[in-house]
Amino acid sequence: MANAIAAKEPLRGAALVALTAGVALATFMEVLDISIVNVSVYTIAGNLGVSRTEGTMAISAYSMASAVMQPLTGWLARRFGEVRTFGFSVLLFIICSAACGLSTTMPMLIVFRLLQGAVSGPMVPLSQTLLLNNYPAARRPLALSLWAMTVVVAPVFGPILGGWITDNYHWSWIFFINIPVGLFALLITYMLLRNRESKTVRLPVDGVGLFLLAVGIGCLQFMLDNGNDYDWFSSRMILALGLVAVVCLTFLVAWELMHDHPVVNLGLFRSRNFAVGVFCLSLGMFAFFGGTVVLPTWVQEVMGYNATWAGFTVAPIGLPAILLSPLVGAFQNRFDLRILNTTAFAIFAACSFWMAGFDTQASYLHLAMPRMVMGIGVALFFVPVNQIILAGLPDNEVASASGLANFFRTLASSVATAVSTTMYTHRSIYHHAVLAEHTGRGAAATTEYLDRFQQLGLQNSSDYAALNRIVDMQAGTLAINDVFWCFGLIFGVAMVAIWFARPPFASGGPGH
Repeated sequence: MANAIAAKEPLRGAALVALTAGVALATFMEVLDISIVNVSVYTIAGNLGVSRTEGTMAISAYSMASAVMQPLTGWLARRFGEVRTFGFSVLLFIICSAACGLSTTMPMLIVFRLLQGAVSGPMVPLSQTLLLNNYPAARRPLALSLWAMTVVVAPVFGPILGGWITDNYHWSWIFFINIPVGLFALLITYMLLRNRESKTVRLPVDGVGLFLLAVGIGCLQFMLDNGNDYDWFSSRMILALGLVAVVCLTFLVAWELMHDHPVVNLGLFRSRNFAVGVFCLSLGMFAFFGGTVVLPTWVQEVMGYNATWAGFTVAPIGLPAILLSPLVGAFQNRFDLRILNTTAFAIFAACSFWMAGFDTQASYLHLAMPRMVMGIGVALFFVPVNQIILAGLPDNEVASASGLANFFRTLASSVATAVSTTMYTHRSIYHHAVLAEHTGRGAAATTEYLDRFQQLGLQNSSDYAALNRIVDMQAGTLAINDVFWCFGLIFGVAMVAIWFARPPFASGGPGH
């Protein structure tokens, strides 16, 4: 049974600005919480008296619960209404954030992070839906650009903000800062959208699909978050998690395709533009986020940067993205969106190959410049690809489409984190072994280095320790070069794949 709500005119003027600010801040807050804890894990673990491995559970719990809930967004929105679901999600997120900050033991923090991730799942996709539904049709690309800007910039500034708060205040404030932001977003949403609720339908609960989704995605996310620490499939636990994830997700696909009221609307992939757009979004996010993860690791291990300056190394990408995203959103309808995405992937690929040439003598400016240029590609990537994903879909499927697309974006980021760190570690070991073969006592280069060390007063084991440090630095540098070469090639694949989408790309049009 559906309760029809009269169609409302789009918001304009100050009301539209206020809604954009409130929804964008809610999006920023949710995405920020994925990365803001990363740099604080050491401090949190030490403060609560646990190991770093146990501390990372605070990260895994949030990501796992959020990933499970994102595909459920469409079902929740149809059952309870988009505005109501978004409002309750924000309210519960505020409560869980306060509980996280007040936690006094690691089990408490993990439980509240799990709840925080679960209630946050619908926030990002529904923020996109609410903006699109309340913007004038001609300005919907601008709404998408503002939304995409917050989703991209938040993970970049998360580590910087988290490190600064942890260094200067108590780690609990990385959670407490969500409270005023969330209250503002909740107040704005209630004031402007309380009479603009979407239609609701009493749908039966797909219990089997929900169970398969929760177990499958939960096991997959936990495996990705912890695989590198346990040496992947040499660990029985990781192997078991992988097998359970494969079985559950395989059965989930079959079950959802046959169910009359699926908890995850896989039928969206029948839309050519949705399928191509999600594929390219996943490819782009994999290579983009993988570089964002592995670069700070390298500059800390090899270049000697601290956590704050490692954050500043990746942060320049945010400046062009902030400045250009609104412009791209305003003018993208004058161009073929495939051309804009191709240009973005070309910029990403060029910058990846640029970073594949890093050496141990690189200055901060040399490290930051390619990230700055990549910011141009960010604006040309995220805004048009989200328009392509939603092209041709009716308004009542936007929430489901946004939730499913954001799930694949989140999953691509998780896979990228696991793959990039594993690749960096394994290639470092490989290059160290190759370089070590040429550092025997009889080698000319080794003799030259040892003579220099002896002139500096280093003798016996000290000179070999110094030499080993040099080998480690060169091996790590060669490893990150390999990683960025791979990412450059992946962006090249995305340049081709985006051309399988076809116009028109206006939302609500045919495009199937």
